[in-house]
Amino acid sequence: MAKIQSRSSLINALTMGGGTFFIALVAGYGSQIFLGEITSIILSFILLILIILTGIIFDIIGVATAVAKEAPFHARAAKKIPGARQAIGLIRNADRVASFSSDVVGDASGTLSGAIGAVIILRLIGQHGSIDPLIHTLMTAIIAAFTVGGKAFGKSFALREANEIVFFVGRVLYGIEKLTRKQPFNYKNGSKKGRRQ
Repeated sequence: MAKIQSRSSLINALTMGGGTFFIALVAGYGSQIFLGEITSIILSFILLILIILTGIIFDIIGVATAVAKEAPFHARAAKKIPGARQAIGLIRNADRVASFSSDVVGDASGTLSGAIGAVIILRLIGQHGSIDPLIHTLMTAIIAAFTVGGKAFGKSFALREANEIVFFVGRVLYGIEKLTRKQPFNYKNGSKKGRRQ
């Protein structure tokens, strides 16, 4: 049993690591192309803010999924309310959802925001010849403050509104399923943690 759990943990770690690498690679390459096409510092800042917000939003989803209760969604699912079955799927797969949202997307966003901050600094140097080292330090500090502060606020919000957040994400998944005709989760499996609460 211990060997099976150890193997499962290793596979999960490799999957998360591979997912982080792929997302960071694609998002990083895409953002570099985007930054290469624009010369406006303001647009570069907008891209930076969007990436920070992406990390915060996915962190909120990860926390909400981990603490949400499954039981309240059964009545909605019985009434065939769109998103309820998907919300149950999220909760039953809370470990995977939380790992993907907080670790994969969250960490990739943090890495990308730092890289884009460095690109902005280099552009400022290119435009002005040189800049005060304090500007570089301030840029790093601002990115860190927005990321940490945003995630702290997001966690508090996620703990208060966990069920509603999960239901909203469930409705988004419902819409995606209608378009793609594919299910991200096997809704019949999972920990069923909600039924024990």
